Amino acid sequence: MASKVTPISGFQEWLPTDRIVEQHFLDTIREVFELHGFASINTRSVEPVERLSSQGEDADKEIYAVRRLAAPAGDDSEPSLGLHFDMTVPFARYVLENAGKLTFPFRRYQIQQAWRGERPQRGRYREFIQADIDIVDADQLPSHYEAELLLVIADVFSRLPVGDYTIHVNNRKICEGFYRGLGIDDVIGTLRIVDKLDKIGAEKVAELLVANGLTDDQAKQCLALAEISSPDGSFVELVRALGVEHPTLDEGLEHLASVIATASEHAPGVAVADLRIARGLDYYTGTVYETMLERDPGYGSICSGGRYDSLASDGKRTFPGVGISIGVSRLLGLLIGEEGLTASRQTPVAVLVAVNDEDSRDESTRIATALRARGIRTLVAPKAAKFGKQIQFADRRGIPFVWFPGAGDDGSDQVKDIRSGAQVGADAATWAPPSADLLPSLVLPQEPANS
Repeated sequence: MASKVTPISGFQEWLPTDRIVEQHFLDTIREVFELHGFASINTRSVEPVERLSSQGEDADKEIYAVRRLAAPAGDDSEPSLGLHFDMTVPFARYVLENAGKLTFPFRRYQIQQAWRGERPQRGRYREFIQADIDIVDADQLPSHYEAELLLVIADVFSRLPVGDYTIHVNNRKICEGFYRGLGIDDVIGTLRIVDKLDKIGAEKVAELLVANGLTDDQAKQCLALAEISSPDGSFVELVRALGVEHPTLDEGLEHLASVIATASEHAPGVAVADLRIARGLDYYTGTVYETMLERDPGYGSICSGGRYDSLASDGKRTFPGVGISIGVSRLLGLLIGEEGLTASRQTPVAVLVAVNDEDSRDESTRIATALRARGIRTLVAPKAAKFGKQIQFADRRGIPFVWFPGAGDDGSDQVKDIRSGAQVGADAATWAPPSADLLPSLVLPQEPANS
């Protein structure tokens, strides 16, 4: 008896044309990461629940637990495992386990799926792909890496049709030093509340800060700090004008000014100092990043991360790091799912080799083999149908060329561009399609016509 298939929300499953777009993004990201000297790793999908749940106030609410269906109720013989909700926590564990085999500073990239047990909504999924880069060193990590990651992301996005974007940058030492300078002891709690500004607004944040033990004046000062933003180093004087002093604040201002100066020189217009950016996870200790699309800032961050100084430590050595992550599924949920970014064809195939009749299929296969040996993605027609139907087969899939064995007056092969109708003689040992047709291209959504 047939059963009805019910979709599960929060999971992306693309049609072939959309998957080609996704693969183009992943290939481009990987290529740029490698151009900047990052090496690829993969980590397991699960981590101990206690390690995952220790990374933030609400982290345990997002963890999918993993256990055997056949495990007896109350059986504690197996470790409690959860699917990782980001790449940073498993990467920190990976560094500790392999520290004796790695060369530091260690530059890694990781493109994998992650899982979060939250209510699916626009741009947020239960299962999603992240593309991370991190730089980790032993004992000390130079601060110049915090600026370098911005340049890598700028390089990635310069090669992809993401439109205008801005990387908003802050340094948690600015927040920590400012709060301590105000006499606030609960720095983490205050950060968590301020991090909700974009979600609940300044008035509600002020109420929560006061409820958390701050005075009205302290809450006002925290909000004043969060309102500061500038595309250059002028934010330093704006912070100084608030009249708060603390050594940690000085350190944070110096580091952030350096990051913004480097970004301004090498990727002008990409980064802005934005002192409301806090990042909710507890392990961030320095620079933090969030990236917004200019045309739709309400969509939220598509690329985020930061510096962590004590996430990876074995008690004897500490491995500080800095990382940034592109939310690939989140980004493509907008570009493909909402805006209609697509590919020029639904298959990577550039050439369909026609079959004259079933007795000559071996000849068509030999032609396809010769083309494939030269890197040309080729498919042999499934049936020896009329040529019109074989052309129709190619057209429906967006395959631009059809190869006809022995179709020339002298018995030579011919190839037809079915878009223009042009047909020429061809030799499988030398012919190649134009480079633009070797792979599917991205097709940008059409702009609405002016009325």
